[in-house]
Amino acid sequence: MNIIVDAFGGDNAPLEVIKGAAQAVADFGVEVTLTGNEKIIKETAEKNGISLDKISIIHTESVIDIHEEPTEIVKSRKDCSMAVGLQALADDKGDAFVSAGSTGALVVGSTFIAKRLKGVKRPALAPILPTANGHLILMDGGANVDCRPEMLMQFGIMGSCYMEKVMGIKSPKVGLLNVGAEDTKGRELDKEAYKLLSAAPVDFYGNLEAREMPKGVCQVAVSDGFTGNIALKLYEGMGSFFAGELKGMLTDGITGKIAALLIMKKVKAFKKKLDYKEVGGAVLMGISKPVIKAHGSSDARAFYNAIRQAKQCVDGDVIGEISRALESCKAKSE
Repeated sequence: MNIIVDAFGGDNAPLEVIKGAAQAVADFGVEVTLTGNEKIIKETAEKNGISLDKISIIHTESVIDIHEEPTEIVKSRKDCSMAVGLQALADDKGDAFVSAGSTGALVVGSTFIAKRLKGVKRPALAPILPTANGHLILMDGGANVDCRPEMLMQFGIMGSCYMEKVMGIKSPKVGLLNVGAEDTKGRELDKEAYKLLSAAPVDFYGNLEAREMPKGVCQVAVSDGFTGNIALKLYEGMGSFFAGELKGMLTDGITGKIAALLIMKKVKAFKKKLDYKEVGGAVLMGISKPVIKAHGSSDARAFYNAIRQAKQCVDGDVIGEISRALESCKAKSE
């Protein structure tokens, strides 16, 4: 298996990308293709004592900046490390793609270079969030501000396939993020999406209120990208807030420090559960091959796990499962 990685995407590129890739090669038995400036990649690896065994390089000097218009990836930036990586994916030179670069550029590039899966209306950005009893995938985390009901139905199907095949959850529950639990709640978009999800080949939970997300009552939360992104940012913000408050309590005075010594093991486990680096990244669902969007501030550990996540998508044939589920849904509606 070969995972293509954008070596110059993210705040800590290329060193942390190379470190994460080298560790992934050693632990997962995959090969990695890095896209970016070959001279800089080799010099960085040599300077830091990193082996490039089973790591190949596709040279390109250009990098798309997060401040550039996303559409430039298919215009003036066709030679950037992200675009070249996506083209290699489209040309079957790899099985999956990982980048911590511009989210907008990755969505545009994946859609027009790697192409959407047949039948998919729009790709969705799908971050994985921690819950009280596991994880939840949010569909859509911000790729599509405006959605149609059939798009939300597809998000539910794609998220369900991922959670079952990659996260190992049998019949994951799919909830529609809404302002109330009753099926009469919400906008026309939500009401129509509710009907479609009720008939879709998923274990539909019904409407899901945002306060229920952390409790883990559902493993898939479906939403338009506008609402989903607000929920995502609030989720992340509250996680940082709680972590900060907890740290303050456990470092304040002698009693706090004694308490910290007694529960440090549990605190570390809790911190690890909230750490995005342990997940890898957000999957861009609906593309013809697995595409993983790593966090912009990803370090070597995060890239390592993003490559693991990409491998799991290939191993679990997530794309094939999604394709078959959508075909089945289409056949039933005809």
